[in-house]
Amino acid sequence: MKYRQLTKEQFESLHEDFARFLATQSIDVKEWNQIKAEKPKVAEDEMNVFSDVVWDDVLTKTSYVEHFSKISVNLFKCDTEEIHRIAIKINWDINLLEQKGFEWLMQNPMDDSVDIFKGTKPYNSERNPEIFDLIEKGSSISKGEIFEYFNRLIS
Repeated sequence: MKYRQLTKEQFESLHEDFARFLATQSIDVKEWNQIKAEKPKVAEDEMNVFSDVVWDDVLTKTSYVEHFSKISVNLFKCDTEEIHRIAIKINWDINLLEQKGFEWLMQNPMDDSVDIFKGTKPYNSERNPEIFDLIEKGSSISKGEIFEYFNRLIS
């Protein structure tokens, strides 16, 4: 398996897509129920393959990822060949996970207590697994507004 199996909730929200996926392998509902009952390993394998297909699709479409902690922000722009990072660290007691702290940062990005670093590097291996790793470590897919805001400020 390339990524991880989708959660039960994710499978439920994608049940029609999963049914189409099974149909491409000539597996109907009756046969799927039989496979689940009699060959749980085969059912698990099918769910894993479907999960990888879904994750690959989502990750291929992902352009921005961000991770917030109490006093830092990591913003990523995921291009085809390389990943760009803007790291922001606040040097005083603030909580960026709260609205008040986030708003302070957005209104005071050039304050002396704000350190901003920017870097770019090629992917170590494949693009999608590296983005997946960031998500598994707590990052969220974003639209990129915050990345682009800070990128304009420091360029």
